[in-house]
Amino acid sequence: MKRFLDMSLSIVAIIILAIPMCIIALLIKIDSKGPIIFKQRRPGKNKQLFDIYKFRTMRTDTPNVSTEELGDPSMFITRTGKFLRKTSLDELPQLFNILFGQMSIVGPRPALYNQYELIEMREKVGVNNIRPGLTGYAQVKGRDFISDEQKVEYDKYYLENMSLGLDIKIIWWTAKSVIKSEGVRLQ
Repeated sequence: MKRFLDMSLSIVAIIILAIPMCIIALLIKIDSKGPIIFKQRRPGKNKQLFDIYKFRTMRTDTPNVSTEELGDPSMFITRTGKFLRKTSLDELPQLFNILFGQMSIVGPRPALYNQYELIEMREKVGVNNIRPGLTGYAQVKGRDFISDEQKVEYDKYYLENMSLGLDIKIIWWTAKSVIKSEGVRLQ
């Protein structure tokens, strides 16, 4: 049921958001050199690596580490990227990851391939056995401002309490967080 809903909702969202995504692509191209889409290897369900898609928000010479490890990420973020990150519009291409079955709408956010400690902590509690999500319980509980240990606790809670009702709550909380730009590290 979850997979069917993920596919159906991602198709509808892609159709509805096609024009805004084209406008975003044009703005990225005007603002800075480099590709429109940022691809990065991430561990998915059962730690199988896949390419996650995002609109590129940083310069092409940015180190390939998590935002928290950049020190001052604002020196790498493009003008368009700042807006995209603040509004979470940079995540829209992940609708295709959902459509292809690599991600779910709700689930633990996929770790970077080199976040070995986070991946191992998730492995110990079984979180790596479910599809990562476009949004998740840890996202709405602090996003960029919580520790890996806290993320794993929230991810474990989600795993143990997965339901359509919880997914709907997380989507609602995500919408509120996006509107308020909560939990996004821009500097």
